[in-house]
Amino acid sequence: MKILVALLLLLALSNAVKTNGDKSDGQCDYKLTLEPRPHSVSILEFGAVGDGKTLNTLAFRNAIFYLKSFADKGGAQLYVPPGRWLTGSFNLTSHLTLFLEKGAVILGSQDPSHWEVVEPLPSYGRGVDVPGRRYRSLINGYMLLDVVITGDNGTIDGQGSVWWDWYSYHSLNYSRPHLVEFVASEYVVVSNLTFLNAPAYTIHPVYCSNVHVQNVSVSAPPDSPYTVGVVPDSSDNVCIEDCIIDMGYDAIALKSGWDEYGIAYGRPTTNVHIRRVRLKSYSGSSLAFGSEMSGGISDVHVEQVHLYNSFGGIEFRTIKGRGGYIKRIIISDVEMANIFLAFAATGQCGSHPDNNYDPYALPVFDHITLRDVIGTNITIAGSFTGIQESPFTSICLFNISFSISSGSPTSWVCSNVFGFSESVFPEPCPDLQSSYPNSSSDCLSLLHLNGEVAVL
Repeated sequence: MKILVALLLLLALSNAVKTNGDKSDGQCDYKLTLEPRPHSVSILEFGAVGDGKTLNTLAFRNAIFYLKSFADKGGAQLYVPPGRWLTGSFNLTSHLTLFLEKGAVILGSQDPSHWEVVEPLPSYGRGVDVPGRRYRSLINGYMLLDVVITGDNGTIDGQGSVWWDWYSYHSLNYSRPHLVEFVASEYVVVSNLTFLNAPAYTIHPVYCSNVHVQNVSVSAPPDSPYTVGVVPDSSDNVCIEDCIIDMGYDAIALKSGWDEYGIAYGRPTTNVHIRRVRLKSYSGSSLAFGSEMSGGISDVHVEQVHLYNSFGGIEFRTIKGRGGYIKRIIISDVEMANIFLAFAATGQCGSHPDNNYDPYALPVFDHITLRDVIGTNITIAGSFTGIQESPFTSICLFNISFSISSGSPTSWVCSNVFGFSESVFPEPCPDLQSSYPNSSSDCLSLLHLNGEVAVL
């Protein structure tokens, strides 16, 4: 039986990750070469029971420990067949593919004792929800190389409702876990799966390089507090494409550390490419930058996105004391429908981890291009409220048309921001009509740059 299973699994989509070819339009245009893993085992071989009740944490840990021995032999695959596989948190290993067959569901335990407790991330200094330590995520990778989580549309369900209740009633002992987290890892692929009900973030690459999130469906209920879909955090060379994400707070949020901790750690999120995604958020924004961005966020290219039925469309968040920067962002080919606030940039968003932050650490917000955007049933076109001591500069708006819902109090709100606009309806506030030296020349130069620069 084991031999038969192994032969069948060798034919499955167990793949090692390599990149080749030249970069053209962005990180998503790196070609991936997917090679079968030479070794494969089923979680059944380690005593797992897929009845949705038996705890399988030890089976997952033992299987991965065994497969670690194949790292220098081309890597290995852990196959999860149809069933409901209850587990606590477990760690992956390098050169591994975790493959979920159609009908396979990995369930996160709702018993907090089944989730390890770990130190906070150094770029945050404390847990995000409460001071101190945090629960380890359900599926983890630490300092790994060449890891794939994929399948034939299998499901990873965090069963996060208990965590949402504990958060809402202020009864958490430690900050909530995420569903999948990779720390300081390279060449990571997450693809062809459904992710449900994360306790907090769903997919969280932090301090990572060369991360591809492709063809995944991510969702949590509208009332799930501060649940976020995909969160590139102090990571570079990230691709997010062909995904559908529907979350309680933000769908995609780019981050890079919190106040003095993020400034000291000093690792930005950079070279991010997002395309062909459908995003929906209930109380946050479909696409968010910050507010934890003290390591900096730069060189982000977003294109061919559909944002719908959300409170916020595209939002940039920061606050005095945060430091860092958000710059060289190009967002184009956007469709919006039923959005309360289409564009937002605020310098008064977020809290501080403690009282040790530097109030004079002012964030820089510069060279943001929003172009080729169509929106229907928009309540407010834009709200741009910068920081008096560090105004937001070179906000470039081109070819934007919004259908504003009847009864909207105002179309645009602006303060401490400067930029340039062309072919924008309704007409933006004067601050976004070349009211700052070099705004028009900076924006027009970005608009007409050749492809090599304009697409990062």
